[in-house]
Amino acid sequence: MTRILVTGGAGFIGSQYVRALCSGEYGYAADVTVLDALTYAGNLANLAPVEGKFSFVKGDILDEELLGEVVPGHDLVVNFAAESHVDRSIAAAAEFVRTNVQGVQTLLQACLEAGTPRVVQVSTDEVYGSVAEGSWDESAPLEPNSPYSASKAGGDLIARAYARTHGLPVSITRCGNNYGPYQFPEKVIPLFTTRLMDGKTVPLYGDGGNVRDWVHVADHCRGIELVSRVGEPGEVYHIAGTAELTNLELTEHLLTAFDAGWDRVERVPDRKGHDRRYSLSDAKLRALGYRPEVSFADGIAETVAFYRDRRDWWEPLLTQP
Repeated sequence: MTRILVTGGAGFIGSQYVRALCSGEYGYAADVTVLDALTYAGNLANLAPVEGKFSFVKGDILDEELLGEVVPGHDLVVNFAAESHVDRSIAAAAEFVRTNVQGVQTLLQACLEAGTPRVVQVSTDEVYGSVAEGSWDESAPLEPNSPYSASKAGGDLIARAYARTHGLPVSITRCGNNYGPYQFPEKVIPLFTTRLMDGKTVPLYGDGGNVRDWVHVADHCRGIELVSRVGEPGEVYHIAGTAELTNLELTEHLLTAFDAGWDRVERVPDRKGHDRRYSLSDAKLRALGYRPEVSFADGIAETVAFYRDRRDWWEPLLTQP
């Protein structure tokens, strides 16, 4: 049985991966350990559907001693652990550098010392900055514009260095904007959905013309799983979405879902350094057999239904600092 360590496995994307692993969605049995510090966005309730099917260790990827105990013996380590909210990084960048750069280095060093056979570092399209037209391939230069994306780029470069210098078998994935069930309600789709549910207004940055590539979290995790099996060490793989939408178009989708009008939209000043457009080419991963399975129409309907039905899950999170 494959032994898999999932760091950050109680967060939004990591918990999707763990739920899929533990329910056999990927077609093989796995002995799964989740390591998570359970900061504000880490939530064991995200793993309730597979409770009892994994081992849990509370801890930080910066804890060298703990990693020295936990990492050895695993066949695969997948690192989802990250600080990920751009607005928070603008207000307070230090924690992002700590987790997303130093944490990655600490984890990879533990994997190196343990002789871990496979490692996947999960990253983001935001490391590239902004693209006016066309789509980035994996050779595009890194030009991050926020403290969050800069810290993720730093972690990616550390991963590349460990692959090149030490021969650590680590691959890097970069994805578009994720959406789906169990996403912390600070992010735009759950934020807008929960506010519209409660009859409130939603905040739209600037002119609403910023374009994002939306990928359902289940498709993203299927891409990660494929890379974990057949990806080449030291290589980067893009996991693109199924819809490139302006924020205006995204807002229209959500307003329609609640039969709400544009009077429910509050225009707010644009975010500092707000990237205009992201777009990934996923030809490299598709050549390995990857195909997204969730259309945006189906995915957004499922996501809205989750937040409608699971107030018990998201409402307590609104009191988080």
